[in-house]
Amino acid sequence: MPASRTRHLCSVAAALVLTVTAPATAATAATGASDAAALREVMFVGNNWEGTADVIKSTGDFAKVGRINVIPDKDQRMAEINADPVWWIAFQTIRNSVGEGHDQFVDDMYSTPDGKSVVVSRPSFADVVSIDLATGAVNWRFRVSGYRSDHMAVSPDGTRVAVSASTANTVHVLDIDTGKQLGSFATGDKPHENIFSKDGKTIWNMAIGDVNTALDAPWLDWTKGDRRVTVVDATTFKQVKTIDMRQRLDAIGLKDYSDAVRPAVFSPDESKLYFQVSFFNGFFEYDIASDKITRTKTLPKNSATSDDRTTFVNDSRHHGLSMKPDGTKLCVAGTMDDYATVVDRATLQEGPLVPVSKPYWATVSGDGKSCVVSESGADQVTAIDFATGKKTVSVPVGDHPQRVRLGHVAADWTSPAS
Repeated sequence: MPASRTRHLCSVAAALVLTVTAPATAATAATGASDAAALREVMFVGNNWEGTADVIKSTGDFAKVGRINVIPDKDQRMAEINADPVWWIAFQTIRNSVGEGHDQFVDDMYSTPDGKSVVVSRPSFADVVSIDLATGAVNWRFRVSGYRSDHMAVSPDGTRVAVSASTANTVHVLDIDTGKQLGSFATGDKPHENIFSKDGKTIWNMAIGDVNTALDAPWLDWTKGDRRVTVVDATTFKQVKTIDMRQRLDAIGLKDYSDAVRPAVFSPDESKLYFQVSFFNGFFEYDIASDKITRTKTLPKNSATSDDRTTFVNDSRHHGLSMKPDGTKLCVAGTMDDYATVVDRATLQEGPLVPVSKPYWATVSGDGKSCVVSESGADQVTAIDFATGKKTVSVPVGDHPQRVRLGHVAADWTSPAS
């Protein structure tokens, strides 16, 4: 066939493709817009000791919208645990160590992009489940390696969820719709926080080591295990790099500070990482390009808080960190010091110390105007205005709230029948 005729046929084919697909694309966009309009942005509050998640408004008065039972299969799970002596011992160990005498039924949760389900990590059951928001039934269940699941992260496109299997030093990455494992990667000891990069290309995991021993004196820090940040390719799950904060802390003369990275947050341009560590009342700024800790912020201590490290829950003095979307303010949960505060990112000057009871997490409201902290000691969540640094409202929730995450439900959603 002559080359000119070939080019002509290709042009015709291309025109036909454009003619046929253009209306479909428009229809798809209209459908997407319709789907988005049918969703309502909310916040999910995980009540760890109760096995529920409260659903509250994401802005304004943060009023309660409904509640989800995230352990509808509790009897079945307990039967499995009671039938397995090793798992039973692990279950009891979790209850009497990190659980502070309670079972840990919900650590973290994210809704699916279509607002039809919420995916929950359940530490004491060593699993991740998807709960149908309309019926309250379990869609799928994934049993993690080892005996405890922990913090999760969802990819920017909402299709994948990463979960730490804390006793197996592993992170599993799952398809959020099916629960099928897409891959996994090894970490340091006791993987904890997970963060996807903004482009979804990498996953950052922070391993916190053994936080349940009483060997908390600085000179015994070496007993806490392998604590490092592991960065992997989010497609291949191959290791990109590891970061040992011990070396970075030593370089600035902080040899007695723990290198167990706890909650962390990137700056909007992802040039800086802000993070908390075990035992410390404050946080650090880490410059990714230079691979150095560039600033240290020490926050006030509460005079009523003992400096006895063995009294800090799971080695946390401060646990909870978020950033205003424009990158100008940080919000810090001073867990053992019973306050939360907004910190100016440029000057690192803190605002008012807002009294709250054992705040365990800090996140950002849907409109970006407020920091929302979970008060695990008072069974409520409290909103703090980024502009003024002052409390605006507190909303009662269930027993021992921890993680708070933005998500979506159907616009007409109501709590499923229990």
